[in-house]
Amino acid sequence: MSYQNILTEENEGILRITINRPSKLNALNRDTIEELHQAFANEGMEDEVKVVILTGTGEKAFVAGADISEFADFSAEKGKKLAAEGQKKLFDYVANYSKPVIAAVNGFALGGGLELAMAAHFRVASENAKMGLPEVSLGVIPGYGGTQRLPQLVGKGRAMEMIMTAGMIDANQALQYNLVNHVTSQEELLEFAENIAAKIMKNSMVAIKAAIKAVNANYEAGVNGFETEIEEFGNSFGTGDFKEGTSAFLNKRKADFPGK
Repeated sequence: MSYQNILTEENEGILRITINRPSKLNALNRDTIEELHQAFANEGMEDEVKVVILTGTGEKAFVAGADISEFADFSAEKGKKLAAEGQKKLFDYVANYSKPVIAAVNGFALGGGLELAMAAHFRVASENAKMGLPEVSLGVIPGYGGTQRLPQLVGKGRAMEMIMTAGMIDANQALQYNLVNHVTSQEELLEFAENIAAKIMKNSMVAIKAAIKAVNANYEAGVNGFETEIEEFGNSFGTGDFKEGTSAFLNKRKADFPGK
């Protein structure tokens, strides 16, 4: 599929999706959000793809925010629609994606960029990364899940401070806050993320899909995460991956998961 604002490349089970708007520091506009959705919904769901790595082109920015020029003159109703459609099409879609999504944060991840990184299942960052939610400095609040996911990751107090001050934190502070899992050099960032992806792919992708669903259930209003875990745990016993995994363990050999 041809895209204007993103690049995609699949190699040995890893789909790399790169936001490619360097002149705008990879800022998100409606077209980019649509293209990202299409990449996840189509290429990402191909059988050969096991893990998705999401990053930005260049060394300056993962995503430096939303494209403010698109909504500067919006009414309240248009603003609500913008947030609702964006969350459904991309941010919630990524958070609940059935395959692991790793955000490789290379440089600035601000506003919608940080919200996109937080929607991924976990994050690795380059040493030059800067992260923040500066929306209140524009008279608005984060609208793509930032007020919900940031407290889940860093705690309420830190999230309140980051949002209220509209300030940025660096990669090491993000690591201290548990906003990112790892920090590495810019040059090693993608290889580092790919090495984690390789470790993931040694395991049952069927079980990983179930684990994603169970973990996410804890953060859904009105859903009992423990009940979801019990359900998905029980379902695992009926899979070919479980039969292969237990057989391999008992026979002291490496598992060759069928993926079903």
